[in-house]
Amino acid sequence: MAATLLSDVIVPEVFTNYIQERTAEKSAFFNSGIVSQDPEIDQQLSGGGKIIKMPFFKDLDDDDQVRQSDTSITVNSISTGQDEARLHARAGAWGAEDLSAELSGDDPMQAIGNRVADWWDRKLQAILISTLKGVFADNSSNDSGDLILDQTISGAEALTDSALISGPNILDAKQLLGDSKEKLTAIAMHSQLHTRLQKNDLIDRIPDSDQDVGWGMYMGHTVIVDDNCPRSASGADNASYEYTSYLFGQGAIGYGEVNPKTPTETDRKAEDDEDRLFNRRNFLLHPRGIAWQEDSIANDFPTNTELEQEGEWDRVYEKKNIRLVKLVTNG
Repeated sequence: MAATLLSDVIVPEVFTNYIQERTAEKSAFFNSGIVSQDPEIDQQLSGGGKIIKMPFFKDLDDDDQVRQSDTSITVNSISTGQDEARLHARAGAWGAEDLSAELSGDDPMQAIGNRVADWWDRKLQAILISTLKGVFADNSSNDSGDLILDQTISGAEALTDSALISGPNILDAKQLLGDSKEKLTAIAMHSQLHTRLQKNDLIDRIPDSDQDVGWGMYMGHTVIVDDNCPRSASGADNASYEYTSYLFGQGAIGYGEVNPKTPTETDRKAEDDEDRLFNRRNFLLHPRGIAWQEDSIANDFPTNTELEQEGEWDRVYEKKNIRLVKLVTNG
């Protein structure tokens, strides 16, 4: 019996669509509504280019006018701004040693595809967390940290409940958006924080709810657990770590995707008896209202490390129209 090759089970066009759909299905960020497909982004991506420009109208903030006899009403204009998003081009490649075990399944393409989709889900989440690091680095430096609540202790302070993840801290973080705070409907946190809330019996399990994407709910917020959420050593004597959690509103992150010239292909390296699979994706994963600056990118497309630099981001929406808040605690 002839050996089953990757080229026998992978149809590139079918595989490409399957991977894109399965990645979105598996992603907690997509399922929670935090990341949403944006038709405007998709349309602009089809025109080519690495930077997508998205003009918008700013809110009307003129004072109302008291009508007086023999007095003209002043006519004001509406101001515009421009958001900008950066294209990402990423790829993965696997050899037969990694995939050979998958070929024993009833549906080899589905088996391989599920593994690749899981891989892309993890990579997209890592890209998003790196993006958030850069966005909030800019917020700290250029907007007085007005979207950041830091409750951590310093020096020899005693570690108290006020420095830990809690309902009051989350409510105080939401209050940074004032009367727009109810836009924030989900929270991403490190697994250690999720465990603390579980130990305190504060996580609600609602498996049939669209809002529960697998980790339960906390105070009515969708919970997403991701150990890419920053954890760093604390400078305090009585606390080991500082944890960053992120609060999101629906559609806080815009997403769009366009296929590269060759999204999927297989290759046979005969001299090594090796099958290879290549999968490429071009996409945007953009925090709405935080414009990309193209400050210091070394090559054609930004790395995760470059995404974390504050100089690459600048807020262009009014504060209350941003659907992101950062909370820092000691546990």
